[in-house]
Amino acid sequence: MTDVPIVVGINRTQDGSIAVARGDSEIYSLQKERVSRRKHHWGRLGDLPDRYLPRMPLLNEPVDLVVEGYSSDDEIENLGAYHEELRRTLRLKPDAAVVLLSHHLSHLYSAFYPSPFEEAAGLVVDAQGSRVRDFTEQVDLPPGTPDGMLEISSFYRCRRGLVECLAKQLWDGDWAHPAGLGCFYALLTKMLWPTGESNEGKVMGLAPFGDPDALGLPDLDVKGHEVFIPDAWMETFGQRSETYRYAGDAPERFKRCADLAAAGQRAFENALTRLVDWLHAQTGLDDLVFAGGTALNCSANGILLRESPFSEVFIPPSPHDGGTAVGCALYGLVTCLGVESRFRWTDDFLGPEPDPAEIEAAVRDLPDDLVAERPADLVGAMTELLERGRVVGLHQGRSESGPRALGNRSIIADPRRPEMQDYVNFEVKGREWFRPLAPLVLADHAERIFEVDRPAPFMQYAARIRAEHREGLPGITHVDGTARLQTVTPETTPFLHALLTRWHDRTGCPVLVNTSLNGPGDPLTESPAHSVETLRGTNMHALVMPPYLIRKREEPPVPGEDWERPAEPV
Repeated sequence: MTDVPIVVGINRTQDGSIAVARGDSEIYSLQKERVSRRKHHWGRLGDLPDRYLPRMPLLNEPVDLVVEGYSSDDEIENLGAYHEELRRTLRLKPDAAVVLLSHHLSHLYSAFYPSPFEEAAGLVVDAQGSRVRDFTEQVDLPPGTPDGMLEISSFYRCRRGLVECLAKQLWDGDWAHPAGLGCFYALLTKMLWPTGESNEGKVMGLAPFGDPDALGLPDLDVKGHEVFIPDAWMETFGQRSETYRYAGDAPERFKRCADLAAAGQRAFENALTRLVDWLHAQTGLDDLVFAGGTALNCSANGILLRESPFSEVFIPPSPHDGGTAVGCALYGLVTCLGVESRFRWTDDFLGPEPDPAEIEAAVRDLPDDLVAERPADLVGAMTELLERGRVVGLHQGRSESGPRALGNRSIIADPRRPEMQDYVNFEVKGREWFRPLAPLVLADHAERIFEVDRPAPFMQYAARIRAEHREGLPGITHVDGTARLQTVTPETTPFLHALLTRWHDRTGCPVLVNTSLNGPGDPLTESPAHSVETLRGTNMHALVMPPYLIRKREEPPVPGEDWERPAEPV
């Protein structure tokens, strides 16, 4: 076997994750939540031997370098114990080093080096990253800056072989005086959903139902590269009453909540636009890479693509903390070992190689309420089920590393059925009625259906559906006429492309619904057993796990036929 370098990157914070770079072009990555089955599971001691090693065969090979990423939580205080665990668990080469990488720099490396650009401006924005004392990059800070301050946004000029930090916004971590875009959206989310983690996507989905002017709330205060939260917003956030707590069965409160979400989303978009304008003025570059938790805001991303002064904007498919393990691995490969990386984000299927034995075991051990078959034409069998209104899971290949299903851990359905969105939200996902479903579209037909002028392989931005197609695609058309699309080509997703092609041939429609393969409150499925459990635990009708089609012996109701929407929204 050729002796190629192996670099392990580990994210020790929220959305704990691991990545392995093997040579100059191979990357594997796995999020802890996919194994533990707990969404946004934080990195902790024991993850490496108990969670990652059993699922990542490459971790059994000799390791040249380990790069760890930490953030603002206390895990960095456990360095000694983590390093002892590394030495005990991995086959570290005699000269293997363990390197630390600060949070925003790990985000940047996950975005710039796998991007198509040779040179680009870089933007990282989240609620909070590393403390000044833990920075592993050079940045000019005012004399006397306290070493406990937190990075909340970072601005870069990048070219391959050189990354320069131009500026950062810092915050003291006092939630009585928050600052920055990430903190703002976190507070907005907590107003509407006080419990649970990472409900920001709900706010984004709710906003189009509201009037952004109804509450009279202002834009955020943007001064150069820094964002501050006006008193009017802080007074609103201080109203810890039921007024703005989301309740789907109370129409008046729903309107207030939607109005707040709309005002917050607009303020976020306007402030982000001004930050991007500032960065463009500082760099004069044509291209931008954007990462951090705020880069998951598809509505804002769509505005950046359409209206920013940058010609091109690249957002990695895993821009949140879960993607920083990839950034750590690439930092180790490129900056520490001096290996020019050829890895590019052409797809997001970075999970472990599938084990055919796991699929066979899952099928062999099916419970009595399920039955498996091996159709001679699996694509045709799935197309027929979809045409008959069935909701079908799809489990194939390596899992997605990011938070969005892109065809390997997906739920697929017919977007033409008016009842489909409600059916999936109520009977499969177990979530709020207003949550939109995303479309898959054949890349050759994307511009005909959507107002787009570029590929969208990672489902990262919202685009308007052309007016003449909205009525015919109720399952994926949001209230504001937009959708978060994924364009499909045969090169990166051959089975999905074959399915969409057959679907288009049969129905004349080049679009299908795609949402993540998981049950209520669960992360994306990882193993065949997880996907079978999701089939059993929801009102999905079937699961395709090539070469198998798995059905329920007692079929659930079918949207548009024998299913009625519940009387009240969830």
